[in-house]
Amino acid sequence: MLRIARVVKSNGTEGELLVSFSGINPEEIDEKEPVFIEFDGLPVPFFIESISRRGNTKALIRLTGVRTLKDADELAGRDIFSDAFEEEDGEDFTGWALKDQDGSGVGTVTGYEDIPGNLCLVVDTEKGQVLVPLAEELVLSIDEPARTLTMHIPAGLLDI
Repeated sequence: MLRIARVVKSNGTEGELLVSFSGINPEEIDEKEPVFIEFDGLPVPFFIESISRRGNTKALIRLTGVRTLKDADELAGRDIFSDAFEEEDGEDFTGWALKDQDGSGVGTVTGYEDIPGNLCLVVDTEKGQVLVPLAEELVLSIDEPARTLTMHIPAGLLDI
């Protein structure tokens, strides 16, 4: 599952939530698909009943089963996940070459590690296997014909 938002705080007394989205626009959410919030390490499904945009990255939402201020306060600070975006989210980089921002070869992408809220590429390097966060802000270029992904690799990430 992909982290799509974080509950910032409750709003009002009837269970409405102020949510900050990351990586998607609120309009992209299909209200027919559930979103998930973790409780005790397990994803619990909720359906979005209504969504009202507030600024560029925030929205007020109402979830099924959240009807009181107490219910909403319990969700404050929690991440919201969805599995509806993984297939639409673009490329499958398995088998692609990964390059650092200076153009040097890092290794070959061999798969993905789905850490909640942080999808990572599994990359085979000369020194061993490393995980590289697949965050939009780290991707510098995608060369489909050459099957090459160039990313800003944070310092120390490749130290094995």
